[in-house]
Amino acid sequence: MELQDLLLFIDQYGYFALFFSLWLGIIGMPLPDEMIVMSGGFLSSLDTMSVWKSFLITYLGVVSGLSLGYVLGRQFGQRVLDKLMKKKKAKYLLQSKDLLDKYGRFALVFSYFIPIVRHILPYLVGMNHMSFKTYAIFSYTTGFVWTLIYFILGHLFGSQIEYISLLATKYGIYLGIVIVIISLLYYFYIRKLKKIVKIGNIPISKIFEVWWG
Repeated sequence: MELQDLLLFIDQYGYFALFFSLWLGIIGMPLPDEMIVMSGGFLSSLDTMSVWKSFLITYLGVVSGLSLGYVLGRQFGQRVLDKLMKKKKAKYLLQSKDLLDKYGRFALVFSYFIPIVRHILPYLVGMNHMSFKTYAIFSYTTGFVWTLIYFILGHLFGSQIEYISLLATKYGIYLGIVIVIISLLYYFYIRKLKKIVKIGNIPISKIFEVWWG
């Protein structure tokens, strides 16, 4: 399926097509998830679809597809891995295992930015009996950020979807690292700011008044 076919498919069948395309990613949709998410953002910029509904459906499609992987891994274990090996995904399976061994639950964060690995890792954490609560906290939170990034890119730069998708496929992990670093810096900055406010007994509204004039 080409990009034009995807856009026509989503334009014709609306939100259902957007959700279904992403949900099928877990079994190998022949288009990158990044391209599908950006297509939703692009069509919403043309007023073909509601921005908020498109984003919500896109996000639900992403996390539901990956959650299905978690459930399959938890229920069927080794049989799922055997299927992956037969589909010539051994390289990505090893990459996913290395990521999980190195970073544990935080591998769910990085994996979103690595094509194919993002679909395999839920199988592995399901097999390892990670609690669904832990899985959801890490996967759904990162999934929201990841979806938001590519949805906005599609909304703003719809004519460059294929080029951006190509870059994301090659360098997505670096984008993930940058986002994690920025998020950590922001988190510790907010914590420090709250501590200063608490010690000085200064209403935080006053600080924002100073910042914004």
